[in-house]
Amino acid sequence: MIATRLRADRLDYLTAMHASLTRQTVPWEAVIALDGADPGRLPAPLSADDRVRVLALPRPVGAACARNLALTQVRTPYVNWADDDDLFPDHAMSTRLEVLQTTDVGWCAGWSEDLHPDGSTTVWRCSTPPGHHAAGDVWTYWRTPSDTIPIGPTAILARTSLVRAAPMGGLVQGEDYCALAVTCLASGVVLPLPVYRYRKHSGQMTAQFGYGQLESAAREHAWQYGHHLRAVIRAGAGTAA
Repeated sequence: MIATRLRADRLDYLTAMHASLTRQTVPWEAVIALDGADPGRLPAPLSADDRVRVLALPRPVGAACARNLALTQVRTPYVNWADDDDLFPDHAMSTRLEVLQTTDVGWCAGWSEDLHPDGSTTVWRCSTPPGHHAAGDVWTYWRTPSDTIPIGPTAILARTSLVRAAPMGGLVQGEDYCALAVTCLASGVVLPLPVYRYRKHSGQMTAQFGYGQLESAAREHAWQYGHHLRAVIRAGAGTAA
């Protein structure tokens, strides 16, 4: 599930993202939400792939809304969201899917890698340790809003029903911080290997002018959302928050 505005400087990146999907060893389907973009600008490899379904939105609505609208079109039992300028390692889907299909957990995540302009990578190990985690435990590793988020949101493969219950929020940025709430709704597993490649470049959203002005507010909202959701669920289950 990918939201994109088909910006000219990101079309090659989107094509590379699609190529990384074609190298996965398990069946997949992608929903591409065009956030007010002309469908005629979709790169040829994607438009020719019948595994890629296009949701063309008539005007720009932002990544949060575009992803949520794309989520209504998902037909697979599991879903992973991604940015149009990133990549999946070849094993990304198969390793996490095996966990989901052989256990009763609701989500499976891993580490991510920063992909630098020279092609080198740096592993980002999330603060949530590898292994099994009960529902709600991941949020204990996000102690304050200013701390690093406990799991990379795009490193999560989750049951579609869970993602629909904890969608992308309505933030203008950092919208997928809210989707970390899937970890409040079900237990899951963190694998000690990278399952996502986060491309570092001058055109990425986090490098844009003014991004930092709203980052603290976005983090505060998502942090409050997850911690309160965890507390409400645990109170309803008769356990301490």
